[in-house]
Amino acid sequence: MLLFAHGIVGRADLPIPETLFAAAAAAVLVVSFVALALGWSKPKLRAMEGRPLFGIPRPVEVLCGALGVAVFFLAVWAGLFGTDTQSQNLAPTAVYVGFWVGIPFLSLLFGDVFGLFSPWRALGRLTGWAAGRFGALPEPLEYPARLGRFPAAAGLFAFAICELAWARGTQPGSLAVLMLVYLVVMVVGMSLYGVEPWVRNADAFGVLFGLIGSLSPLGDGRLRVPSSATARLTPVVGTAALLMVAIGSTAFDGAKEGALFNDIAKSLQTFFRDLGLGIGLSLEIAFVIGLAGAVLIVAAIYTLGMRGMRPPEGTSRRELSRAFAHTLIPIAAGYLVAHYFSLLAYNGQDLWRLLSDPLGDGSNWFGGAERDIDYGVVSATGIWYVQVGALVVGHVAALVLAHDRALELYGSARAATRSQVVMLVLMVAFTCLGLWLLSAALNA
Repeated sequence: MLLFAHGIVGRADLPIPETLFAAAAAAVLVVSFVALALGWSKPKLRAMEGRPLFGIPRPVEVLCGALGVAVFFLAVWAGLFGTDTQSQNLAPTAVYVGFWVGIPFLSLLFGDVFGLFSPWRALGRLTGWAAGRFGALPEPLEYPARLGRFPAAAGLFAFAICELAWARGTQPGSLAVLMLVYLVVMVVGMSLYGVEPWVRNADAFGVLFGLIGSLSPLGDGRLRVPSSATARLTPVVGTAALLMVAIGSTAFDGAKEGALFNDIAKSLQTFFRDLGLGIGLSLEIAFVIGLAGAVLIVAAIYTLGMRGMRPPEGTSRRELSRAFAHTLIPIAAGYLVAHYFSLLAYNGQDLWRLLSDPLGDGSNWFGGAERDIDYGVVSATGIWYVQVGALVVGHVAALVLAHDRALELYGSARAATRSQVVMLVLMVAFTCLGLWLLSAALNA
């Protein structure tokens, strides 16, 4: 049994049917597309560098890194030596709520906050500094450009398996071991290729959270137009794959709450049991297949969208796909906010209680061990409106990014608009898919 039900808590009393929500969302996208075609004739986003606000002093960076390391090892310690009861141990909630959900939400508001608090980045920089003080360090290897961000995509898919398909992935002891394994992989990678090249390409969470942070109105000590930093991102091999995994895994987390996938999962479980596998392992394999299928569906939608665009002269389809990969960032963020808002609103409150008693042994370090979750902080209907709004805003932002990039590549407003008709269909498809998944969770 997985620890969290990652969707709606309670049935929303919707004022209009879900199909009308979908129609309204599609209409918003169409109106946005027409408005862009009529009023946005030159690329603008890349030139919007923002206004400098402040710099982050080195001591603050060190302090943030130390805090990240401390919280990481506190969660590991709780997982290894605390109670096996998942709801009473800090580790599962810290990882799957505070880290996996809380950090992206903060990134949308304040930019790439994880870069400051990343425990493996902090340890890598500390190790490099210490080694440099006591002797010359060998030059790191050059990170293979052909790998790009594919290692990060693989790491994110592995995390999704642990979260959504492997029953032991939410058990405190197993989770702590996985955290240490990931730390070792990160440290070895940084020692071979250097801290920054490794975390910019191979760290699943550092890359994803950094991409989401590019949407923020804050970042790099600047006040900026939201998504303008996203338009300035350098196209990197594997970025689209990483974002497809992010969208697909979130979509699967919603789909597994619905009746359709449950029927498929039962059939797959029966198939693998007939092959002689145990009932638990058969179900886990069925969930892995479902997860992979969800990612492939997202990849197919994006590929069809790219195939529907005629590449500009001198640009290959692979280059075109890479050039538009950044348009998936607001979609991934929209899916994440839509699907996990209720989890953060409710289970996020439990972090203070668990921090006060991380091992579940009756301690009360910070005086919050008796605190209960207030499920009245937001209604189920309110959550539904937030979810729909997140999906619509995310896809409108993706349309804006795609239109601006098309103006750069195609040179004229007419050619850019013509190329984006298929992109509009792609955004409507992603929006309807997201709303269908949310309604499936509502009716589960």
